[in-house]
Amino acid sequence: MGGGATKLYNALTQPLSSTSSLLPFPSSHLNPQLPAFTKLDPDFCPEGSSPCPPDPEELLRQCEEALTDRPPRFDRKFVHIGDGDGAPSSVIRVMQWNILAQALGEGLDNFVMCPLEALSWSRRKYLIMEEVLTYRPHIVCMQEVDHYYDTLQPVLAGLGYSSHFCPKPWSPCLGVEGNNGPDGCALFYDESRFELLDSVSIRLSAMRIPTNQVAIVTTLRCRITGKCVCVAVTHLKARSGWEWLRSTQGSDLLWHLQNVVQKQPSDPAADIPLLICGDFNAVPNEEVYRRFATSPFGLDSAYKKLSRDGLTEPEYTTWKIRPTGECCSTLDYIWYTKDTLRVDAVLDMPTEEEIGPNRLPSFSYPSDHLSLVCDFSFKEEEWEGNNKPAHRK
Repeated sequence: MGGGATKLYNALTQPLSSTSSLLPFPSSHLNPQLPAFTKLDPDFCPEGSSPCPPDPEELLRQCEEALTDRPPRFDRKFVHIGDGDGAPSSVIRVMQWNILAQALGEGLDNFVMCPLEALSWSRRKYLIMEEVLTYRPHIVCMQEVDHYYDTLQPVLAGLGYSSHFCPKPWSPCLGVEGNNGPDGCALFYDESRFELLDSVSIRLSAMRIPTNQVAIVTTLRCRITGKCVCVAVTHLKARSGWEWLRSTQGSDLLWHLQNVVQKQPSDPAADIPLLICGDFNAVPNEEVYRRFATSPFGLDSAYKKLSRDGLTEPEYTTWKIRPTGECCSTLDYIWYTKDTLRVDAVLDMPTEEEIGPNRLPSFSYPSDHLSLVCDFSFKEEEWEGNNKPAHRK
């Protein structure tokens, strides 16, 4: 093995508490017990009051009032695609977002052009909630979540979202003084829109060795159409030189997805659409990208729809400045099964001028990664009567 592989092997073959790639699921809505250290965020959940504001408009106003001194929001608009013909369908809005772990933003990531005040959790939490509340997705997939139990889970639960959280086994956040626990992936879904069928938490493997990267795979049934969809969220290994590891982690996730969809009793595997959201830490010419683009699932990347030819990814989904220099790359994706799902709209990207010379994060935006938001619908959907679903704006 090469130096990187030897380093990984030596680290991962230390004694582990569990060698299984399927992790026990700390689902807050199935198991209401929170970690003993958890104290709910007092700004969103005042002591002695109801858990959290149940009105999204009220909560959005609270966020806006807390951010009165910030620069203008990015003026992002939905680009309506309208690809393919078909009957009217009920839109499923999906958000993919690496929100930047608080401990990493303040401790390890070293965003040299971002003022420390802009990185404070007292500010960023309002920007994060404002982003979700502005677009009102039915499904939210997040990475680098280290304020799940005290903030995101209780606040979004008050708005009708159920959720699952899977922390990294060896989160780098734990090495930062004053951390809020490990970071990981989180998946939220609107309970009024979806029924939970199954959910698994996965520790991704490479060469059959468990790694530090995880995924959540959740199977949902749409309450309007009765159709199922399998949603996955993941965050692959970062840094240059680990391309081979990202590729094997991606292959492992695809293998798990095959097993998940095959065990659904009511639908053949080919009939269950996939939505795979993630910070892949991989540019489009990497092997892991090609593995997903050529997989037997018939996947396509939704954000290619923004390009004129429909074949090119955006110029960037992350833009930051560190001591090593400026990084402007496309690393984040929403993959979907193109034979069974249609892309109806895609949220465009802010311009370079909007992002500003100091890049991300900033007083305007809480993360070094931009959120991806898409509207999907089922293809060849049959409708009875004249009921037309409402479109979220």
